[in-house]
Amino acid sequence: MTDPRILGDGLLPTPFSAAEIRDGCPAGRTIRLLVEPGSGASYERMNRFVDCDAEGATIERWVVGDGGERLDASADRTTWLALQQHASFPAATTRRTEETVDLPLGRADCVVYTRDSGARFVFAKDHAGMPARYELPDGAGGVEVTTMVADDT
Repeated sequence: MTDPRILGDGLLPTPFSAAEIRDGCPAGRTIRLLVEPGSGASYERMNRFVDCDAEGATIERWVVGDGGERLDASADRTTWLALQQHASFPAATTRRTEETVDLPLGRADCVVYTRDSGARFVFAKDHAGMPARYELPDGAGGVEVTTMVADDT
């Protein structure tokens, strides 16, 4: 039997299969993210799943303005497999660990991928789909940190 979390030779298992992401991302699931750039002001971003079916979903994304208004809104259709592929990392340049992490969502059992580049992706096992936190070097010596602060279905 083939492991649905392994998408190819030389790749680590993903934290969730495409089917697990589909099951965990019903229409209406809304994720609030806090984005803290390496330099500049922090801001909130939202992701909402709509028009979900067996193959994929449309994800609405927007930045939350100072008055709560939607800024830079967009909507894109994607597949569950494409979302899974975002978390498929090469074994040669990535370390995969399991850790308990304190998040705004609470203490969570997580799968953590740390890339040789310094990027770090923390997936909470109880929140299928995107990382609950990710840290990306910004090229200017800083690190942009994006953290899931609310997850409503």
